[in-house]
Amino acid sequence: MNWELIFTVTNSWALLMWLILALAPRRDIVMKGLFYGGVGLLSLAYAVIIIPLMTGMIDGGGGTPDFSTLAGVQQALGNEGGATIGWIHYLAFDLFVGMWVANNADKYGFARWLQVPVLFFVLMLGPFGLTLYLLLRFTRHNRVADAVVPE
Repeated sequence: MNWELIFTVTNSWALLMWLILALAPRRDIVMKGLFYGGVGLLSLAYAVIIIPLMTGMIDGGGGTPDFSTLAGVQQALGNEGGATIGWIHYLAFDLFVGMWVANNADKYGFARWLQVPVLFFVLMLGPFGLTLYLLLRFTRHNRVADAVVPE
């Protein structure tokens, strides 16, 4: 398989989806397009590749990974196929979280200029960006539970 091509295409596609999320109006059709065309397609790419990769049906995998040890995770991600599929996993989940942050921030009235830096951190550092948003959201609530429970 051409792992470099798969990496480049999925990475570029995810970046386009993030730009749309950050800059486009958040109309229903735009958000549905991001969900199905962004998260959905990245998840589909992951699903189509992961089983053949893990079973050795396609080159680039290391067999069934052992995710219970650090050495097993290193082995699973330590080749072109493993690194690419791992990256697609990050891309799909981070975009999903970014969409939740954007929807929730709109719901609670946060201006776009405040959302964009938070979305950047969700894109680049995943859980750190989510933590930033949850702390920001806390400023609109009286109780910690209200600030962290997803709605």
